Amino acid sequence: MTTLPTFSIIVPTYDRPLPLWRCLQALTQLDYPRALFEVVVVDDGSRMLLAPLVAAFQAKMTIHLVTQRHKGPAAARNVGAGVANGRFLAFTDDDCAPHADWLYQLALCLLAHPDKMVGGRTQNALPQNWFSQTSQLLTNYLYGHYNSVADHARFLASNNFALAAERYRQVGGFDETLSLAAGEDREFCDRWRQHGLGMLYLPQAIVNHEHYLDVRSFWRQHFNYGRGAWLFHTIRSERTNRIIRLESLSFYLRLVSYPLLVGKGWRALRLTAMLVGTQAANAAGFFYERFASRHRAKKKLPQGELYRPIENISNTD
Repeated sequence: MTTLPTFSIIVPTYDRPLPLWRCLQALTQLDYPRALFEVVVVDDGSRMLLAPLVAAFQAKMTIHLVTQRHKGPAAARNVGAGVANGRFLAFTDDDCAPHADWLYQLALCLLAHPDKMVGGRTQNALPQNWFSQTSQLLTNYLYGHYNSVADHARFLASNNFALAAERYRQVGGFDETLSLAAGEDREFCDRWRQHGLGMLYLPQAIVNHEHYLDVRSFWRQHFNYGRGAWLFHTIRSERTNRIIRLESLSFYLRLVSYPLLVGKGWRALRLTAMLVGTQAANAAGFFYERFASRHRAKKKLPQGELYRPIENISNTD
């Protein structure tokens, strides 16, 4: 019988106590030996005290709460990794509910490929919400484009992937200058591959994503994706000494027409129109951040530093 490895599940959170409760409840249902995994919740400066919520799960699994001032999910994940004890790190978000066999599927794959990053599939848990469904369609398209060859994946979202803790630290963790929930996973995957490390897409490892969106939050999400895209391309250009190069026009044409390939009727047409909206918001965010970055450069404002330990962190078991 294969000996299963130990895991530290890192969950960054910020001002979403109810989704966090659902996430932790799902983690208590994992079909994995309790002695072989811990959960590290990293509170990214929430206004609500989360210690009582986390304490309610201590009898069901090994769980720790770490708090930091608000710095974004990239920094929160690095802090979680800094206190993790597991051989492997598994990342999910506070609005995600992993399936019962999620960790087991990741474990089996990582035992066979211990030096690879392994990412699973994300499912929209709010199919009646048009905005959430559109964002999920965008993710599906990107996974189909970048991960068409499963064992040579090129992009894995940070709400569902796992990797060796040693390799994570070797690569340097997430870039904390990317303080938005946008682009930090893309940059990490790119840097991971630059280190000569492989990525593998494992659709059997599933999490349900319950991210409610309305018109305003939908626009803000994709506007921030555009901001993150500019920052990612800038950081990558500096790291590789190459000019910034975007995807081809055909990539974006296939993206906005994607609903017509996977659906039909008025629903597909509506989703197509909404995907066009995502790209308008993305472009607005991209050029906003481009001009904002140039303004900061002229003013010589600090840009932050890459992954490093954060001092004066409170760690509450």
